[in-house]
Amino acid sequence: MPRQTAISRQMVTFAVVGAVNTAVYYGLYLLFLHWLPYLGAHVLAFALSMVGSFFLNARFTYRTRPTWRKFLLFPLTNATNFLVTTAGVYVIVDVLHAGNRFAPLLASAAAIPVTFVVSRRIMLPRGRDVRDRPRMPA
Repeated sequence: MPRQTAISRQMVTFAVVGAVNTAVYYGLYLLFLHWLPYLGAHVLAFALSMVGSFFLNARFTYRTRPTWRKFLLFPLTNATNFLVTTAGVYVIVDVLHAGNRFAPLLASAAAIPVTFVVSRRIMLPRGRDVRDRPRMPA
């Protein structure tokens, strides 16, 4: 598979995993609200969905073996996403004066490529391209 095609496939899969992760987070958040205050529900749902995201991205996006090192570094992708979306919301609302209703959605969409690059650096060992890895069965 040509490198560009592999990266394009990874980006699409990364976005799909992100959508699934968001749905899992929200479902868990609503479930945990029955027993926990909203902040506790948010933190627990976020942590569990991040673990799920790590394994889904390892398996489907990058087709790589999960390791403790990758697992411990993976939260950097969420930190990156937070920083980029926060900066994006600020630029959209305070610099471009485009309003705040859809600013988080636009900023989140803009953060996907940056978050993807950070995630890819964490999940794929240096010097090893997706073309070098055997395909995992579906």
